[in-house]
Amino acid sequence: MVLYKFSDDTEITNAPLSNSLLGKLQRDILTGKLKPGQKLTEQELCKEYEVSRTPVREALRQLETDGLVENILNRGAFVVGMTDQDYEDMFELRKAYEIQAVKWAIERITEEEMDRLEETFEFMEFYTLRNDIDKMLTINSGFHQVIYESSHNRMLRKLLSSYQNFLKYKGMESVYDDDYLPTVLEEHRAIFKAFKDGDVKAGALAMEIHINRAKERRCGI
Repeated sequence: MVLYKFSDDTEITNAPLSNSLLGKLQRDILTGKLKPGQKLTEQELCKEYEVSRTPVREALRQLETDGLVENILNRGAFVVGMTDQDYEDMFELRKAYEIQAVKWAIERITEEEMDRLEETFEFMEFYTLRNDIDKMLTINSGFHQVIYESSHNRMLRKLLSSYQNFLKYKGMESVYDDDYLPTVLEEHRAIFKAFKDGDVKAGALAMEIHINRAKERRCGI
């Protein structure tokens, strides 16, 4: 089974240096270490992250494409970051795409992918019983990644992976209630049951409920 780890300390050892740097810069912007309005210079970034100018330039270009950095002519690159409204809007967009992904995935999932989804859900049950929030959050991401892949739509998978990557930092400082893990597990159980039953309508409803509740937990609304 392939598990998709998105925790704060993840390093992808075989990834290009620019991708590794990009991940670190995304994290530092989204967690507020690099603050909105802060100027980013190649020289300072090279020193801070111990890299050469080439990966810095590549990362800055991608951050500008992502909307996290703005390059102002004759002034340089500045952090834009994410506002609360940005996060709320992104959750709404993610919900629409997650619902479509689960519909397609239930219709298109292969036997091998179904085995991976079931195994991933069993890990969610295991780490819920152990009350291991960090591991549960990692497996949670993996569960959704299996659904994205099972939709067999490359653009949708790429888009949702990007949203998931952005939203993972929202609310990461939260204090979790005692019923947090059991509640999240049951939300995913409903999604998983829809896959087992081949019920597209039930899957879409279960995913909508899950994303709405995730938004409430992360955004406090």
